[in-house]
Amino acid sequence: MSIDLSQFHAVFFEESFEGLELMEASLLALDVDNPDSEQINSIFRAAHSIKGGSGTFGFVQVTEFTHVLETLLDRVRDGKQTIDADCIELLLQSVDCIRSLLEALQSKEEPDTKRAAQLASVFQAILDGGSDGNSASLVKVNAIIGESIVAPLIKTTKKDPSSVERSPVATRQQIGFNIFFKPSLEMLKDGNDPIRMLRELAALGEMETTADIDELPVLQELVPENFYISWTIELLTTCDIDDVEEVFEWVEGECELSITPMLEDSTVAVDSPTLYQLNDSQVKKPTTSGQRLVMPSGPLPSLDNLQLDITPEPVQAMAVAAQVTAPVKAEASSIRVGIDKVDSLINLVGELVITQSMLGQMGSSGESITGENIGKLRERLVQLEHNTRELQDSVMRIRMLPISFTFNRFPRMVRDISIQLGKKVQLELRGENTELDKTVMEKISDPMVHLIRNALDHGIEMPARRIAAGKPEVGTIVLNVFHQGGYVIIEMTDDGGGIDRERLLAKARTKGLVGESEQLSEEQKLELLFSPGLSTVEKVSNVSGRGVGMDVVRRNIQELNGSVEASTEMGVGSTFSIRLPLTLAILDGQLVTVANQTYIFPLMSISESLQIDEAKVSNVAGGSDVYSLREEYIPILRLDRLFGLCQEIGVLNDSLLVVIESEGQKIGVVVDELLSQQRIVIKSLEENYIRVLGVSGATILGDGTVAMIIDAVGLSNLAGKDIAAAKKMTDAAA
Repeated sequence: MSIDLSQFHAVFFEESFEGLELMEASLLALDVDNPDSEQINSIFRAAHSIKGGSGTFGFVQVTEFTHVLETLLDRVRDGKQTIDADCIELLLQSVDCIRSLLEALQSKEEPDTKRAAQLASVFQAILDGGSDGNSASLVKVNAIIGESIVAPLIKTTKKDPSSVERSPVATRQQIGFNIFFKPSLEMLKDGNDPIRMLRELAALGEMETTADIDELPVLQELVPENFYISWTIELLTTCDIDDVEEVFEWVEGECELSITPMLEDSTVAVDSPTLYQLNDSQVKKPTTSGQRLVMPSGPLPSLDNLQLDITPEPVQAMAVAAQVTAPVKAEASSIRVGIDKVDSLINLVGELVITQSMLGQMGSSGESITGENIGKLRERLVQLEHNTRELQDSVMRIRMLPISFTFNRFPRMVRDISIQLGKKVQLELRGENTELDKTVMEKISDPMVHLIRNALDHGIEMPARRIAAGKPEVGTIVLNVFHQGGYVIIEMTDDGGGIDRERLLAKARTKGLVGESEQLSEEQKLELLFSPGLSTVEKVSNVSGRGVGMDVVRRNIQELNGSVEASTEMGVGSTFSIRLPLTLAILDGQLVTVANQTYIFPLMSISESLQIDEAKVSNVAGGSDVYSLREEYIPILRLDRLFGLCQEIGVLNDSLLVVIESEGQKIGVVVDELLSQQRIVIKSLEENYIRVLGVSGATILGDGTVAMIIDAVGLSNLAGKDIAAAKKMTDAAA
């Protein structure tokens, strides 16, 4: 009887990715001057488990690579092989390589084993060299794998022409390729660096490049995040077309690309010219008119010489790749649940069955529900409610995972980016065992990456500057997570230079976000940090500086019904506090009525509720109403008008105003009555009906009716014109 082993693949991949996480964390924590034997053993055991599992399932690509890796680790474990910083770097590259192989196999794709073969040859060279093999062999690492640590993190490794695998014909004769490469407008926003790809091509042979800048707009219309340049390239190389195509595999679907062999200049036998397109759009050859930037053959000049406002270092590509190479189990369809949670769930189901049995017995006894029986019925209904609430909490705990599943990727990211920036930074993790709903944890990952990158680039100073300021040479970023009430608080603190509020204000005035005479409080100045398109960096880098990070952070967090606040002190550092609900499936809400309809506001978004004083209501140009609330004016939204409800327009004195806060802006929503506060189960409106702007979901109330859940961010978007009018009123009053 044969067994279908594919049914166990999901468990194998999950455990393998966990093993790679363990290997990476142990390597980053390993002290090369005094290596801990238990850490080395844990690294060896993880590699051994991956090798054994891959052998069982017939994943020979992984088995062959991990066998050589395991042999090297065994020598280190036995003290026959020394370990130093270079060796740790090599082992970290091997972790990335195994992860890449496993991800391909998990996606049922054929893994690219070139990088594994290169690394395996280096391992073998070290093993053949004995105890003295480290230094000489690790020189070969730089020649084969790349000249910097960026190479393992960007999917396409930089090639030395002398080390590229060639076809038998290509080794005897150079072949030419005509290449047309036009990145999409959005490519930079995805963290991809077209210049890096040109450098990859330049490493394959002799190259002449012509840049087409016809589509470059005038300065007033230029969008810094867009890419407007395309290239025609002539490449002479001994590599085959597969090696050329590999350079562009990272941007599949994000460019127009054609690669055609120059048959008339070559004796290489090719059946027919190859047209290689990475997307469905029509390939367009550059026009002959307009200006051109012509690059000579040989190494590409620096971008500074080209006078383009882009820095050449592929730091952003590295950071994005660090995200991509994170364990895929965060997206897996399964969750590993502790047996204690399962036992608790079983016990609660048992209690629920007992309560249901008692209620059923009362119903089948034929006794009238009067007198003493009413008291028993109420008692058992209370017990049923208690059991249901506990069961609900227990089921939700099954979806809870330690936030370390997300945080474990950050030490490697901090290490690699800080090295690229020339800074010394350590990351401290606190409360990483705090549990959070799986869905919330997946969606908080990208905002946390933005915050950490900003802290590395803008917050932490260069070592020399820190020493001059009397600080330790090594900067510190602390991630602290803890529960507070029914929420999770994530605090990210750095001991950098702090945020200059006056510089933020000056930049905001330059961009027209703040009036020249407008006066802001210290808190309002710091809020400018979250304004779209605002950055105080003078020179744009691939890590940050384009002003497209912090506004995205706030928006993404608010979509999770959370909030983010910043605090700072010049010369001391900054803290960002994120407040999130434990789960997206349940929220605490305030029920209100509008035109006999029931709506729900998330309690977290409500700032205050008050009786409307019509004397404080003003009508401004464009028909917008604003309310004078202490020292500011806030826009008034009428849900009855916004949602087209049938209700006669009455006096506002008879109504209430629920003040909600979104993206740092208060909005007053008119309601008829405040009802109770309840914990509600959220149902997706988009999945079950259609997406409605201003509504984040729906729920079913106790009486069986459906109530819409108000989305504070969506209302903020709907009230854009009214917010602007209220801001003008506030400025005028100031």
